[in-house]
Parts: sequence; structure tokens; C-alpha cells
Amino acid sequence: MFQSFKIYNQLFIRLLVIVLGFGFGFYLLQKGLIYTAVFSFFTVLLLLIELYSYVKNAFLFYDKTIQAILQNDFSADFSKHKSFKNYASLFQLYDGLKHKQNDQVGKEIIYSSILNNIETGILILQKQDNDWAIFLMNDYFSKHFTVPKVSKWSYLRNQLPSLCTIIEEQNFEEIKTSLQIRVNNQDTQTFVMQSSRSKTFNQEYYIVLLDSIQKVIDKKEKDAWINLMKVISHELLNSLTPIRSLSQNLHELVQQETLSKEDLDDMKSSVATMLNRSDHLQQFVESYRKLAMLPSPKKEKVQLSQLIESSLQIMAPLFKQEKIEISNIISFDRWLEIDKNQMEQVLINLLTNSIYALADKKGKQIIISAEVKEKRVFITVSDNGYGIETEIADKIFLPFFTTRKEGAGIGLTLSKNIIESHGGYLAFKNEAGKTSFVICLIA
Repeated sequence: MFQSFKIYNQLFIRLLVIVLGFGFGFYLLQKGLIYTAVFSFFTVLLLLIELYSYVKNAFLFYDKTIQAILQNDFSADFSKHKSFKNYASLFQLYDGLKHKQNDQVGKEIIYSSILNNIETGILILQKQDNDWAIFLMNDYFSKHFTVPKVSKWSYLRNQLPSLCTIIEEQNFEEIKTSLQIRVNNQDTQTFVMQSSRSKTFNQEYYIVLLDSIQKVIDKKEKDAWINLMKVISHELLNSLTPIRSLSQNLHELVQQETLSKEDLDDMKSSVATMLNRSDHLQQFVESYRKLAMLPSPKKEKVQLSQLIESSLQIMAPLFKQEKIEISNIISFDRWLEIDKNQMEQVLINLLTNSIYALADKKGKQIIISAEVKEKRVFITVSDNGYGIETEIADKIFLPFFTTRKEGAGIGLTLSKNIIESHGGYLAFKNEAGKTSFVICLIA
């Protein structure tokens, strides 16, 4: 605002000098001083030409700068014009926008680099009138599906009809599904597809993410192996560390020429401890062998009510001892194609876990319920214990993971494997002050 005032002030002074020059010229002309009057008019003419040049250059400079801003052209360098104090605000605006554009370009390069290094196919569409244009296609998408980085949706449809047809059929709405895509005339591959639609600053975008099923499985298997090795390493070290320490102690004792009664007592104690830890290791290996050599289920037709009653009868003495109230609220019966012994083992494992979860609880209660939906039977074992902590929720099905001092840590893993060998699954949930394990079986 101050700079604009200075420009207006300079224009006013120039116009005032020109008007006074004209007036002074006419005054000299009336006095008969013709040559002086002509010189005065000539000076005024020069001032007019200078004023025209000044205004023209000012407007041209402003127009050129504004056009550069509108066209996002920030290649100009105004450092040589810094002496033009009248343009200080304009220079400041230009430099500010230039820095912002440079920051934006830098961020776009970083974002593009991140997206291009992600091993997930990413496709972003932008709405243009009634059609869609390719806003972004990352390198993984382009290379994996051998698609050039086209700019039009119609071009992509010709390259990947299997993907584009699904998106068009859903009218570019949110999708979460799996699909098979033939890549480069090879065998079809299965992908997990997720898409979402968003709108910002009057611009509409459609984002598509594609993950290879095999890649997802490989990652889960790798994570499972890493967690398993952590548990096994921890268990082995818990036994091997004291055994090694006691062995060193025994080695030092036997090197002595004579042994005192105290030394003999130490040796007896060390040998007993080593034997105890060796037994623990043997049990650990036996547990692993049992888990790894789970026999295939010998299926037969068993009534749901018979399975539940048989399992509850086995556990009845423990329920009585721990003063636990058992509620079987299953109101229907169903024939199941299962291995009765294996399925009883699963229920016994789940009921045993509930008993331990209720150890320090008052008003102990276990509820067994079931429902049938979508040709599957869901058997739920719930207790009002303290639940499973969030920190360990993703580890409870890992082999040898346990929170009990005397536990082997294979009960839930074995149960999960048994259910999966029957074509079902085992899941759990914490809700409304109770923990529930859900067995899903084919009805």
C-alpha cells in the first residue's frame, strides 16, 4: 500500500510540473517572450514524453510480472531491479510465490519417489467433466501390468480391460474385492483390490490400490516365522543359559584335588537343576513335535449337543472346584461332520483358558452359545475374565507363546490348527467386559 502511494505521488508531481510548465509558457507568450515560451513548451513536451514512457514501462513491467505469475513461470531474476523501490511489494510477492512453487515441486518429487518405490500398484484418476483422466500411475503398476503411463481412461481400458470393467461396473464407487488379471499373456494372477473416492477443492479423485495375493501371503508367512523364531529362541535361551552356567561351575569343581561337603552339595544342586531344565527342553521339543505332526481329522457325524455336553462333563470337576457358573444357552441341535476327539480337545483348551482367566475374579461365569448363518455353525465360548491385553492380541495363536508360568503355549495354536484342518477358523474378540473365542465350522 505504501509503495502504491509513492507511485501515485510521483505521477502527481510529474503532472503538476507539466501543468505549471504549460501555464508558465502561456504567461511568457503573453509577455512577448516568444523564444523563452517556445523553450518552455519544448521542455513540457519532453516531460510529457518522459511521463508516457514512465507509465508505459510501469504497466509493461507489472503486466509481464503478473503474466509470469499466472503462467507459473518463475524463471525470471529480479535481483537487478532491486534498486526500483517502487516495485518492492511486487518483487516480494513474486519471490514468495516462487519459493512456494519450489517447495511444492520438491514435495511432489518426494511424494512421487515414495509412491514409485512402494511395491503396490497405485492408480489415481481425476474427474474431468464427465470423464476420468489418469492423474498418477506409479512405476510398480506400470511395470507389473506392462502398461505405459497413459493419460486417458480409454487408453487404460484397452490395456487392462479386466480391471477397468470392474471399476466401471461399480460406477467408480468404493470397492474391496479380489480379482484375477492376466499379465503379459502369462497365467492369471490374483490381486486384492481396494479403491476409494475423494473430493477436495472442487476436484474429484478415484484411488485404486492393487496388491498381489502371493505378496500378502509371503509377508504374513515371513512375519509369522519371525515371531515364531523369537519365541523359540527365548524358550531355548531360558534353559541353555543356566545349563551352560552350571556346567562351567561343575567343570571348575571337578578340577579341584579335593572336594568338600559344600562342594558336593553344590554339584548335586547343579545336576538337579540341569536335569530339570533338560526335562523342560524335552517337553518343549515334544510339544513342537505334537504341533508339527497333527494327524488328519477322522470325520464322523456328531451332534452339536453331544459334543458340548461331553466336553462340559470332562471339565465339570474343575468348574466345581473353581466355583464357576456354566451357562449352555444353545437352543438348537445340529449334525456336524467332525473328528469328535480333536474337537473335544479344542473345547477343553478353550474352557481351560477361561478357567485361568477367571482365577482372580468374583462371580465367575462361562457362557457357551451357538448360531447358524450362511451354512456355517459358530460356537462361542465366553467368560467374564479380564480379557486379552491389546499388546499381546496378535501373539496368542503363536506356538509356545503363553502368559502362564506352567503353560506350554501350544493350546491355542493346536486348537487353531485343528479347526483349520476341518475347513473352519478360530477367532477371538474382547467386548462388553467379556472375552469370546469363536469356532466357525461348516454346517
